[in-house]
Amino acid sequence: MDYSRRSFLTKSVLTGAAASVFGNALFAQEKPVIQGFDQTDTDIDASQEWKPFSDRKIKMGIVGFGVCQFGAAFGLQDHPNVEVVAVSDLFEDRCAGLAKACKCEKTYPSLEEMIKDDSIEAIFLATDAPSHADHVMKVLNSGKHAASAVPAVWGSLEDAEKMFETVKKTGLKYEMFETSSFHDQVYASRKIYKAGGFGQMIYTEGEYYHYGAGTIPGHRDWRKGLPPQWYPTHSNAYYTCVTGNSFTEVSCVGHISKMPEYQKGANPYDNPFGTEHALFKTSEGGSARMIVSWDSAGWGAEAGRNRGEIGAYMDSFYPLNDEAQNIVNNMNVLKPALPPGVGAGGHGGSHGYISNDFVDSILRDRLPLVNIAVALNTTVSGIVAHQSALKDGELMKIPQYFM
Repeated sequence: MDYSRRSFLTKSVLTGAAASVFGNALFAQEKPVIQGFDQTDTDIDASQEWKPFSDRKIKMGIVGFGVCQFGAAFGLQDHPNVEVVAVSDLFEDRCAGLAKACKCEKTYPSLEEMIKDDSIEAIFLATDAPSHADHVMKVLNSGKHAASAVPAVWGSLEDAEKMFETVKKTGLKYEMFETSSFHDQVYASRKIYKAGGFGQMIYTEGEYYHYGAGTIPGHRDWRKGLPPQWYPTHSNAYYTCVTGNSFTEVSCVGHISKMPEYQKGANPYDNPFGTEHALFKTSEGGSARMIVSWDSAGWGAEAGRNRGEIGAYMDSFYPLNDEAQNIVNNMNVLKPALPPGVGAGGHGGSHGYISNDFVDSILRDRLPLVNIAVALNTTVSGIVAHQSALKDGELMKIPQYFM
């Protein structure tokens, strides 16, 4: 049952190489290879041909083309059911770069101007993380579907509640583009879990280790000294995007960092922690250990493991008994082919899949995979985890979101 051992090992090595390149580039003053943007291998079953549901083209706007150039990274401009009709960035040169990448002539100087365009049906927000909640709510309140980069909200439980109510009030689609949701292992585990191949999930581990060679630039230096668990989605997804369930309580321990941006008064968050280890209780009665780290040595990684009552997934699936074995025997857990012209992309070959899910959710009028409830259950748990770390690991309750 070795579904993805080869790709898992390949991606681990390549991600580590990307981190090493970034560290060397800092000292060579070259443009870095940002972790996750290497074109890693992914397992695709080409026989699962993509079949168009509709010939309609969604008129879409894209906002944001910063250091990660995320606006064009997910292949929305190449999707046969999308017409990118407008782009925007606050900086003229970046806006021009995004327009060129998306083969789009119409540009707007800001999101606020773009949302006045009634011809636009949906907007993808590749903006700075602290602006995500505000930008998403502006898009939804203008009558347009919205998707955003991660995380859904930035350190604010109040914004999470407002965002959840806005999605419910407008009835429009929102999806958080959590790349881990379409890692080969998470995709396979999700199918197996839904089919009963794990039984109850007893224990999950998720890890997001980012290189510790310096802070990536960002709008208003938003990444400088950021609390690790405010950016928890690449690790937490190994539970929430496998099971669809949530974390209910958390105790978190933070490691006081020696990196300059974590010293007293050096960052806007008054945050001393470069690594945070969270131990969660889950809504199905299990537990999870989730780590986010900016300052530990070693290669970068977005990885995880799941252990259930009758099955486990580490580097491949391990059935405990005949029941689990029989469930997976005739199951295809490889990702299907993407629409023509749409590449799998970076972050473990996930980019094209998460963007296709958003497009398909609009066309079919269904919930996206990483819908507002999954997005907030994945994100808000990290916000509370950081609060726990600031209180020496105090066990704290986590708000719950259900559609």
